[in-house]
Amino acid sequence: MVKLDFSNVRGDIAGGITAGVVALPLAIALGVASGIGPMAGLYGAIAVGFFAALFGGTPSQISGPTGPMVVVLAGLVASLSGSVELVFTAVMLAGVLQIVFGVLGVGQYIRLVPYPVISGFMSGIGAIIIILQLGRLMGHAPPGEPVAAMIYLPHALSDINFAALALGLGTLAATYMWPSQWGKYLPAPLAALIAGTLIAFFALDIPVLGSIPTGLPSLHMPVFDRDSLFLVVEAAVILAILGAIDSLLTSLVADNMSRTRHDSNKELIGQGIGNGIAGLIGGIAGAGATMRTVVNIRTGGRTNLSGMVHALVLLAVVLGLSPLAANIPHAVLAGILVKVGLDIIDWSYLKRAHRGPRWDLALMVLVLGLTVFVDLITAVAAGVVLAALAFVRQVAKAQVESLKNLPEHLDSPEEKELLEDMRKQVSLFDFGGPMSFGAAADLGHHVREHSEPGTRIMILDFSRVPFLDLSAALAIETIATDAKGSGKSLFLAGMSDEVREVLSGVMGGVPGSGDYETRLEALRAAHYALSGEHVTEKKPDVMIGNVAPAH
Repeated sequence: MVKLDFSNVRGDIAGGITAGVVALPLAIALGVASGIGPMAGLYGAIAVGFFAALFGGTPSQISGPTGPMVVVLAGLVASLSGSVELVFTAVMLAGVLQIVFGVLGVGQYIRLVPYPVISGFMSGIGAIIIILQLGRLMGHAPPGEPVAAMIYLPHALSDINFAALALGLGTLAATYMWPSQWGKYLPAPLAALIAGTLIAFFALDIPVLGSIPTGLPSLHMPVFDRDSLFLVVEAAVILAILGAIDSLLTSLVADNMSRTRHDSNKELIGQGIGNGIAGLIGGIAGAGATMRTVVNIRTGGRTNLSGMVHALVLLAVVLGLSPLAANIPHAVLAGILVKVGLDIIDWSYLKRAHRGPRWDLALMVLVLGLTVFVDLITAVAAGVVLAALAFVRQVAKAQVESLKNLPEHLDSPEEKELLEDMRKQVSLFDFGGPMSFGAAADLGHHVREHSEPGTRIMILDFSRVPFLDLSAALAIETIATDAKGSGKSLFLAGMSDEVREVLSGVMGGVPGSGDYETRLEALRAAHYALSGEHVTEKKPDVMIGNVAPAH
């Protein structure tokens, strides 16, 4: 159900118009960078901006073409030798996948990607954008792949168009030096675009965009080519995942600024609808755009109406002013895009990375390198897998270390007295928390290593273990088998119903010589077994090993 909130109309119109003005030069620049053209950037900004706002789950978010999405599209255009129909098919398919993600509730899992992985691939994307624009800054048209663009650099350096270089660097400088108080009325990227275009038109002879179509877009129905199917599907999957991550990260920024809470799955559905329609009308893929969202909120935008106004502003520009864009120099757009790339790089983390864990920094650098030199999906997949393995290792280490022989704090004086009376004939192990597959490999070794010499009864206390997985249950079975083989009795205490059910299911019954509700009951039963004293608590159900009463 789509609901429009008109409680903040004035603020939403102001925010939407400002965000639209900021988005204009970026949409043109990103469209050119994609290899499809400036109008594809504008059509994508209009479609994604309007429909993601209308159907999405982050009211104040502004969506449109972003650097990460353009990097994927530029690579696809290069791989498909400029076949735009297949590129638009990938954009539509990415939209369908994002809708599926939203319906299946995948949004909550995308947010679990570790920060070093996000930092690495975002910084890698920023680096790719800069690499791809270096040749254009020098007046050339480099390849659309980062490695190929780097190989092309020596050629560009040997034949620099100094007029283009000066204009591009001047544009870059203007985006940084434009006074912030002026930016309220004329955003820095737009000011640099206008100034650079006027200078080139009247004084310089450098490459420009050339003729641009006008009017409303035509429809592009999806097409499939068996030879290119894998490339299209792979790009669609990357676009869908990357757009989801980019959008949800921007949603978090919007939440912090507007003191609201977004709906992740609804946002993915909105982004999917926007990208699907973008591909249908010949636009490039988009996602939640952080800078445009921040501008919108700061100038009063609070509801989805602001995002729709932003898209309508761009539509008005397309219908009336697109012929003027033919005179925009490539060097000016390159300068704007270098600023975009520099903004995407995670400088805040890089400045303090040396003070954090070295593993996180190494992971970030690895993901950055894979992003630039391999591809985004490999970088993210490798980063997530390595981060997960590192986390499992840390948790497993903590879990094994928490398995203590004789807990530091016993619940009652009676427990202390019983243990003292039995001295080294009983080894009591307290599991300090959940046991996972990561800790399973070392459980048996740890118990054997820390059992007291002369132990006749081993007690495993599960009071603080809410669950076990299969690997941990099999490790408990190994401990039980070792106890039987060495003539020891094994008592289990404090098991929850869930833990007991797992152990019974895996081993065909609860292992050991007894299953007791509490640690105290297990200690009393052990004292009874060693001394022959009568106790009223539960007697052992199954015996593994025999313990004769002490005399």
